[in-house]
Amino acid sequence: MTKQDCRLAVDIGGTFTDVVLERPEGNISGKVLTTPGAPEQGVATGIATLLQAGTVSPDRIALVVHGTTLATNAIIERRGAPTALLTTQGFRDTLAFAYSHRFDQYDLSLTRPEPLIERRLRLEASERLAADGSVLKPLDEAALRETAHILRDNDITALAICFLHAYANGAHELRARDILLEEVPGLYISLSHEVCPEIREYERTSTTVSNAYVQPLMAGYLGKLNGALEGLGITCPLLLITSAGSLTSIDTAIRFPIRLVESGPAGGAIFSQSVARQLGADQAIAFDMGGTTAKIVLVNDYEPRHSRAMEVARAHRFLPGSGIPLRIPVIDMIEIGAGGGSIARLDQLNQIAVGPESAGSVPGPASYGLGGDKPAVTDADLLLGKLDPSLFAGGKIVLDTEKAKQAVETHIGAATGFNTASAAAGITEIVDENMSNAIRVHAADYGDQVETRTLIATGGAAPLHAARIAQKLSIPRVVIPAGAGVGSAHGFLQAPIAYQAVRSRVVSLAEFDADTVNAIFDDLRKEAIAVLDLASPVKKYRERRFSDMRYQGQGHDLSVEIPVGPYVAQDGALLEQHFHNVYARSYNRTIPGLSAQALTWTLILSVDIDPPAPPPDIDVVPEPAIPRDTHKVFDAGLGAFVEAKVYDRTSMQRGNTYDGPALIVEEQTTTYAPPGFSGTLGRGGHLILEQKVRP
Repeated sequence: MTKQDCRLAVDIGGTFTDVVLERPEGNISGKVLTTPGAPEQGVATGIATLLQAGTVSPDRIALVVHGTTLATNAIIERRGAPTALLTTQGFRDTLAFAYSHRFDQYDLSLTRPEPLIERRLRLEASERLAADGSVLKPLDEAALRETAHILRDNDITALAICFLHAYANGAHELRARDILLEEVPGLYISLSHEVCPEIREYERTSTTVSNAYVQPLMAGYLGKLNGALEGLGITCPLLLITSAGSLTSIDTAIRFPIRLVESGPAGGAIFSQSVARQLGADQAIAFDMGGTTAKIVLVNDYEPRHSRAMEVARAHRFLPGSGIPLRIPVIDMIEIGAGGGSIARLDQLNQIAVGPESAGSVPGPASYGLGGDKPAVTDADLLLGKLDPSLFAGGKIVLDTEKAKQAVETHIGAATGFNTASAAAGITEIVDENMSNAIRVHAADYGDQVETRTLIATGGAAPLHAARIAQKLSIPRVVIPAGAGVGSAHGFLQAPIAYQAVRSRVVSLAEFDADTVNAIFDDLRKEAIAVLDLASPVKKYRERRFSDMRYQGQGHDLSVEIPVGPYVAQDGALLEQHFHNVYARSYNRTIPGLSAQALTWTLILSVDIDPPAPPPDIDVVPEPAIPRDTHKVFDAGLGAFVEAKVYDRTSMQRGNTYDGPALIVEEQTTTYAPPGFSGTLGRGGHLILEQKVRP
């Protein structure tokens, strides 16, 4: 019997599909262009190429871990299934009312995101529950059967059922589902008390609608992916990475595809977290820049910040409230349209603007030679000397310098009067400033500083731009991990198998009902174990508990980690003290005389597997690296071309040092170290850049 001693990780991005093969003799990785019309084809091509390169037979693969942004792209591009909403009578306009406020009160031409479902397909049911889940008005089943013809007449394939207060009692939603499946067999149905069993009607409805909107697409894709893997002879389990950075089963992913919206970027954050631990960088910034987007995550005390709320498809880049809200467990990140494929243009003031539109993989940047004629960031980097046209993406794509030059001159240079180098430099400076500003804004939102952090850069494009961002933000140290070009896929292999379950139930901490809270966590644990049993044969678990708490009468709450129970009545005072501590850290004060209440209870259960040990720290004697040649590179800080030494990363040894300006070239990415930076190949094979002279 063949020993299953290898694992595969696959990350589908907007431009490239990254694959990592983990073998006992060492990991190997590769990149292929994403195939947007049939993403599973790109996956199959990448896996087949890597298995052949690594001389690994398909039956040696023990596990495939997959992450993708297909769900969030479908929402942004409005490519989801024909979807309808069924809600309590009188509440069909919840999606349109949203928060009933202007997210930018000074913008007279403010644009709100359009609901995913038009009004005529927001249907009403005659039923009503009270806030405690008791029935005020029974479900009118006969009227509901009459409504079914609207679904048939409009060829609806997905339905979101969101009844008022269903988080407290899902009986009406379950009965409505059974009736409508009898009337419309094969309908994909998402129930709000399963997708998002929490208070706050708008967020619960928005999350459930988004889940229904992408469910047929994701179910179809995951089915095709399974078929593609079987076609390669791979029959091992397939696990999906969630937006929270944990692994889940394919069955759960099909039921709740909305939990996968940021699955790809989550892998980069996990990888950066691992690198931060290896290097002792307890305060870090995980910066992931690929072909389409850039993602920023703050890492505090070796942990990426987590959240239970996010927005997708924002109409305005940095304005909360301008997108579609989702209540799902996520790694808290900010994502902007800044990648190697981001397209440059001139705005109404004849100034250079970059993104969020991306050339993607088809047709790609102009230099790909696949039909694209608009200038992208990759084209600008090529013209500035930062890329070797013959080594891009491991030599799979030979970049066309003339096509890049023509695109930049036609769309930027001709209208501005800039020469080719100045126009290309303008493109890279704008995209670098966009990313730097995103980091500033994200850190300021939490009162965090960036100047004392380590910037950890992953993704194919990030190492080219990381040092310039560090200059702009006065960050002293930049790390380019080993395998940075496919960092998210590496992160997938380090992700824990875990599940997060949540329930809303308002409980006063002054009159703590321990029996109710114990019963909630018993139910949450059963739900989590049912999912983990599908994803892992290991039955040993680690448990963490959280509660969203606030002072009585407040409109916002704070997430508080609480001890694992069971609880007794006297524990109410203990939980309240935990809340006071978190509140004081957040606002530098507490409010005397006000009692606290808990609104939502969360359980995170993970499979208890010891993480792999970090590579040993070996004493080495620093020795200058040997360059293979030199190359002219435009340095934005100096505003001029400089002679940069070129190093082959694969030929460098632990302890090798170098000074900027320098290019460190590898198969899947290139690192640029500007003048004023010194570097070394450090622990774990990671490139470490230090600013000797900071602006």
